[in-house]
Amino acid sequence: MAEESKPGGQIGAALAQVQEDLQKLKEKLQDASHDWEEVAIQSLEAAIERTESELRKHAEKYLNAINKSVLTISSIDNVDLCSRQISRWGIPLETSQKEIIFPEMSAIVRRGGKPSLQMSSGSKHKLSMVMKIMCNPRNDCHRRLVNENYGVNLPLIPRRETAPAPTQKVAKGVTMDNLLVAPPTHRGSRVLLPLAESDARRGILNLIERGLIPRAARITLEKPPVLPKPAPLHEFHTKHKKDGGVESQKAGVRPLSHTKPASSHSHTSRGSKGSKGSIAPPPSCISVVSPKKSKQQLVPVTQKQEPPTSDWLSKKSPEISPGQEFQNALLDFDIPVCKGAIDREASIFLGFKHHCCLFWGSVLSFLEHVERLLKDYAVPSATIQGRKVMEILPDFELDQRPTREELLSVLKNYSTVKMLLSQPGQRYKGQNGTQAAATKIQATWRCYKFRKAYITFRQQQWASGVIAISWLVRVHMARVRKALKEARQRHLENFNTRVKHLAANWNRIRTSRRTIIHIPSLGYSQLIREASPDFTIHQGSQFGRLCEIQDSNVDVIYVCPLQTSEELRRYYHKLLGLQAAVRSGNPKDMADLQDRFKILTPEAINSFPNRPLSLATLLKYSPKTIKRIRNLIQGKEAYMVGGLLHQDDLEVADALDVPIFGSAPEVAHLYSSKSGSKRVFAAAGVPMPPGQYDIYSRPQVFEVLSQLILDYPEVKRWVFKMDHDYAGNGTAYCDIIDHLRCYPWVQKEIHRYGPEIWKSKWAHEPALAKISQELPGLLAQHAQAVNEKRFPTWGKFLQTFVSQGGVIEAFPPSDSVTNLTVDMLIEPTGEISMVSSGDQIHADGPFRSSGTTFPQASVESRVLNLLCSKIGEACKSRGVVGYFSIDFVTFIHPQTRGQQVWAIDLDLHYSDHLALTRILLYVTNGTLDCSLSRFSVQIIPKKPKGHHPPEEEPQTPPTVSRYVVMSSSMRHINLSIIYYNVFLQMCKAHGIGYDVQQKEGTLFTLFEDQKRHIFGMLTIGEHLQGVLMTFARHLFIIYQELSAPNMHAETNFKGAVQEIETILGVTEQNKLKFEEEEEQAAKAQASTK
Repeated sequence: MAEESKPGGQIGAALAQVQEDLQKLKEKLQDASHDWEEVAIQSLEAAIERTESELRKHAEKYLNAINKSVLTISSIDNVDLCSRQISRWGIPLETSQKEIIFPEMSAIVRRGGKPSLQMSSGSKHKLSMVMKIMCNPRNDCHRRLVNENYGVNLPLIPRRETAPAPTQKVAKGVTMDNLLVAPPTHRGSRVLLPLAESDARRGILNLIERGLIPRAARITLEKPPVLPKPAPLHEFHTKHKKDGGVESQKAGVRPLSHTKPASSHSHTSRGSKGSKGSIAPPPSCISVVSPKKSKQQLVPVTQKQEPPTSDWLSKKSPEISPGQEFQNALLDFDIPVCKGAIDREASIFLGFKHHCCLFWGSVLSFLEHVERLLKDYAVPSATIQGRKVMEILPDFELDQRPTREELLSVLKNYSTVKMLLSQPGQRYKGQNGTQAAATKIQATWRCYKFRKAYITFRQQQWASGVIAISWLVRVHMARVRKALKEARQRHLENFNTRVKHLAANWNRIRTSRRTIIHIPSLGYSQLIREASPDFTIHQGSQFGRLCEIQDSNVDVIYVCPLQTSEELRRYYHKLLGLQAAVRSGNPKDMADLQDRFKILTPEAINSFPNRPLSLATLLKYSPKTIKRIRNLIQGKEAYMVGGLLHQDDLEVADALDVPIFGSAPEVAHLYSSKSGSKRVFAAAGVPMPPGQYDIYSRPQVFEVLSQLILDYPEVKRWVFKMDHDYAGNGTAYCDIIDHLRCYPWVQKEIHRYGPEIWKSKWAHEPALAKISQELPGLLAQHAQAVNEKRFPTWGKFLQTFVSQGGVIEAFPPSDSVTNLTVDMLIEPTGEISMVSSGDQIHADGPFRSSGTTFPQASVESRVLNLLCSKIGEACKSRGVVGYFSIDFVTFIHPQTRGQQVWAIDLDLHYSDHLALTRILLYVTNGTLDCSLSRFSVQIIPKKPKGHHPPEEEPQTPPTVSRYVVMSSSMRHINLSIIYYNVFLQMCKAHGIGYDVQQKEGTLFTLFEDQKRHIFGMLTIGEHLQGVLMTFARHLFIIYQELSAPNMHAETNFKGAVQEIETILGVTEQNKLKFEEEEEQAAKAQASTK
């Protein structure tokens, strides 16, 4: 070659030549291998292959070094010289002012920059030669080869003098630092990575190759390295003498119609060679002429090339700078679209194509999407804005799929086209509309068909799921019911076994050391428990059970359903410590008995704060309390005394492994009901009020009541009692005779038929019809419930009444009625005894007991004992064991003028009256003789001070009678605003207290610390009248201290005082009558004598 080559090119050519010669030698040797010995041929082939591998290795290293080099754009300091430089590899080193589009990497280079090893050495050599020919147009040999093979004349570019590269030793390995490369997840994304100044200096191509700048990005340089300036062009009459000039002149006539803009720029490069100081711009760059010469040189050419209507290049303002003129001229391309087709021969389209020549493929693809959309919807005309196409193009290249909004956003008449596209059926007027309509119809029908099938399937699936879940729930419930039934049966069997063992060893247990576990649980139904707001207080009002430690062999564990404060515990510790002082008569002889009783609270009350659960249920869910009780009774004789037993009591007894001193739950609930008690009384043969039980329907209520009115016309008031309730909450009454309009007619009928005929049922039929018609309205208007908060109307009461069942009985036909309560005990051995009795006090009405006077004095003791023994025998025959109470009512019959005693109620559980009796016996150390209804105490005389009398035989202390008024339900709402200590100090200041020596005074029983509005009170005295007066006076003092003058607090103090005054009046009348009878008897005796 005539020109001087660089060292890299010489080495590459030499290596390629040697490699080709070796390949030819190898082929010749293979052809002549039949004349050579096999060993020599193999040795020679091995040597050739070894040499070839070494050459291949060195060639690959050289190519790797070349491919890994990074090209940058060099800065140009010469402002006058604005030429574009081209590297030896054919890559331009300068950028356009507006956009830079870089070519993709060669397909023969892998991702890591290493050449592919799948090509043969000859192919690699040919490829390298082709690359040299295409990239080195200065070489004459290369120009000739291209002209001979392809018929292309490469432009003649003057050789540039370059300084020879210094001869240095080739460095092996990596010659630059590790560069920042974008991770694969950021390739193609729009997230910009931070660049260091050192990375920015390496050039834009370096950043693109490393993935820091997307390939489809539009790059705008704030300070471009090459500033555009106007380049002088030759006049049209000036022509080059060479052939290339003629060709370039022909090529320059149509610079906009050619598909490749680079060919038109080659003419400019050659045509401007002769001009001094003028260098033509490089290929793919659009030349911009000066404003003065643009009218003379460029306008005639454009007039020959473009139609008269196209003036997008001719409209330029001479006052605008060339760069700004260039930008404004190329950004306003409004391409018309007619019937979904773009006129590709229009000048505006060709100008837009010429402007976007570097990325025309992406632009054309986007325009085809717009054309397809407009054709599909038969849009008659639209205008595409080229500026918006170029703005949205980078997003399109990244996303690959433009949306309809993106396609419509490039239209100038966007609103008109969008309105047209939104018209129903417009899609089927355009391209392939019939086929699209058919497809839509088929798709809609398939969708409807499949949707209907899917809905049916989902309904069936839902139905099968419901059936499956219902079946699983049913099976699970059946399994749970079976397990509960088996568990309850097991608990009941264990209960019966332990009761038999307790009965067999009762005589030994009751006289030996034992522990009694008191659980005052009331196992009522959930409806009854939720209807009572103070149900928990009612369960926890039996602190008197602690007083059973009066027996020295008894230890007590009391389970309380309420949290007990330290103040409340100290009070009962002090109260129970009075035992020694009571026996000695000295208040200073206090004893500490804390080791003999325990007050426990189940921890489950914190888990169910607003649920009125029975105490046994709370204890069942309190494993810590059960464990503590088990530890306390370990190795001791123990049994459990409950309240109204429930299934949970049996489970607790099983957990503690102790017997229950009481009846089975079924027996207790059956005979504690109003109807069940009537069966027991009927079996015992004791007198009962007239009435009917087991009533469960509305017609039965009116039918039974009508018949009772006819059978007992002297009864004015009839009482309705629900089977399962307590404290009179399920009771209602009505004075029917006073409001029955047909009652006079009934009286006439009775007199007309006479007593004997009136007993016949046929005589009652007309009266029954009239009374049955009148009763519903009469009861709805005049019937009154005891608990009006729970049953404000007769309708609600009647609904609950018939759902639970109940009784209808007569109220005593007398103005003076006395109720009394008797507590009984059936021991496991079958022994029946009376443990307490008292006359009731009604502070909240005639059907609610608020307290008692002790002992009872309204019924003759012999009669009462006979009735109680009969009822006790009837209960014993039905399996009743333990404590139970009987309610009686006594009055003077108006016709016979004799005393009548009716048994009206039976409760098979430990009563509040019995708990107060335990406290009374504990603080007085007295004796109760139930056969005589007499309560007596011993008065311990005071010991004289100062001298000791001579020793004499101890005298028996005198015994005196005592009467007591006691109540466990005194209520005052203002009591909750003061503490118990303040309340007791207040009572002490007014002289309300208890005398240990005389066994007289007043005691209080406290229940809980939260509301503190209910308390118990016991007043002990020598005479019944005096005790009643003292009790009333103490209530009046407490009422004055707790009540403000203008405050009306909720209390039952007034009702109790009025009831006591009534009792005192009756007592005074009875006393006067008794004195008159005695005087008459004395006069009769005197006259007889």
